[in-house]
Amino acid sequence: MNQIFSWLFLIISGYLVIMGVMLIRKVGKPERNRKENTLYQFEKTTEIIDKGIFKYIRHPLYSSLLFLTWGIFFKNLTIELLCVSVLSTIFLYLTAIFEEKECLVFFGKKYIEYMKRSKMFIPYIF
Repeated sequence: MNQIFSWLFLIISGYLVIMGVMLIRKVGKPERNRKENTLYQFEKTTEIIDKGIFKYIRHPLYSSLLFLTWGIFFKNLTIELLCVSVLSTIFLYLTAIFEEKECLVFFGKKYIEYMKRSKMFIPYIF
């Protein structure tokens, strides 16, 4: 049963990262003129992406890392991997919180409305 969860999580992880990157490039309109030094170039979007997977979750790339981490854990249930998975989850959550603060500054009210319509990592749940 653990292997089924593992493969399911790993497949979901791959889907999320592929769809997330494609939509960031197509819809997000990354622009070099954004001054935030903490962002990578592909993160400097100028449009809120609320299509595809972004319609349901705000952080598909972080969500992908969460599913990857837990998928690896379910492949090999050890206390060490459990600790890594829990710590990864905490750090990804905190990173998403900081990113949302940056988005609120840049996008303002539009982002607040988007937050009301979507979940952070898992559609309909969290």
